[in-house]
Formats: sequence, C-alpha cells, structure tokens
Amino acid sequence: MTTRKILAVAALSLLAAVGAQAETYDGVLTVHSSLSRADAQGQAVAAARAGNIYGDTYGSGVLAVASTVDRASVRAEAVAAAHNPLQSLDRRAFYRDQVPVAYLKPRVSFTQQASR
Repeated sequence: MTTRKILAVAALSLLAAVGAQAETYDGVLTVHSSLSRADAQGQAVAAARAGNIYGDTYGSGVLAVASTVDRASVRAEAVAAAHNPLQSLDRRAFYRDQVPVAYLKPRVSFTQQASR
C-alpha cells in the first residue's frame, strides 16, 4: 500500500509542476490611443515648456539678484579659489573637526610661474 501512496503523491506532484508552468504569454500590451502623433507631440511640447509644476520655485519667475561687486573682482576670486589646493578641505572630515597643521600651510607652492 505504501507503493500506491508513493505513486499517487508522485503523480499529483507531477501534475502540480506541469500546472505551475502552464502560463501563457500574451506579448507586449498594445496601446490604443485616440490622439494622432501630431497631437501627442504638441501636448508633449506644451508640457515640457510648462516646467516642473511640482518644483519649489514654480511660478516665481526669474529672480533678480542685486550685486554690488563688479565682474572682474568676482572672476579674480573664482580664479584664486580654483587654484587653492585646499579649497575642498572639509573640517568635518578630521578628528574633532580639527584640520591638522600639515594641511593648513602647504610647503610647496602650487601656483605656476610664467616662464620668460
């Protein structure tokens, strides 16, 4: 009788395995749109030009900044900052937020001298 039970369980498990793999594939879903390509493209262009309506500054327009510093001095500060080798040095990266003395004053000059 145990052989009958083993055969019955094997047959049921075989049926379950075949049934689990009997899935059909219908392919990629097709989209049935009532709009023409030109209409859809027009809506896409309008949505792109509308901007991000969920952004923080939506509807505020262009913000004007009044500056008293001239363009040449801003450029000079930017060039000096770009040539500073310790520009990206962050105090939080060091123990107890203390930058070691070795990093504060570089021993080698990183500026290039013009050759004559």
